[in-house]
Amino acid sequence: MVDHVCHAIYLHLTWHTKHSQPLLQPKLEHLTFKAITDRISKTKGVWLHGINGTATHVHLAINIEPSITISDLVKDLKGGSAHDVNSPTRDRLLEWQRGYGVVSFGANNLPWVLDYIEKQKQHHAANRIHKRLEATTMDEQSS
Repeated sequence: MVDHVCHAIYLHLTWHTKHSQPLLQPKLEHLTFKAITDRISKTKGVWLHGINGTATHVHLAINIEPSITISDLVKDLKGGSAHDVNSPTRDRLLEWQRGYGVVSFGANNLPWVLDYIEKQKQHHAANRIHKRLEATTMDEQSS
């Protein structure tokens, strides 16, 4: 089907650790980003452009084929990454909060989105965040 469809679906995704706890310290952040990156690389029709975050949440820039269901993809990335990180030790080192944020953007905005993702820690430290890219609920986006 995708061979017969012209598509350019770019998405910015974000979600938080459970209760926004600062779980994503350097070692766990590395393991988590690797787990998410590995899952995306094994998912047909999904391409990762950037990943980063803070101790409390992650940001991703991806593009997808039209056959991909966003909610199923996020469910797999969140649940799968927690499983991949937690299973070697059988501890609950990583848990995700319910929900996520997704914003579509045009291909010409990819460099700007990637810069925003790459500089997450600096943006948050300076309180220069873009609400639309940080929101995980409609209430957060409109406030």
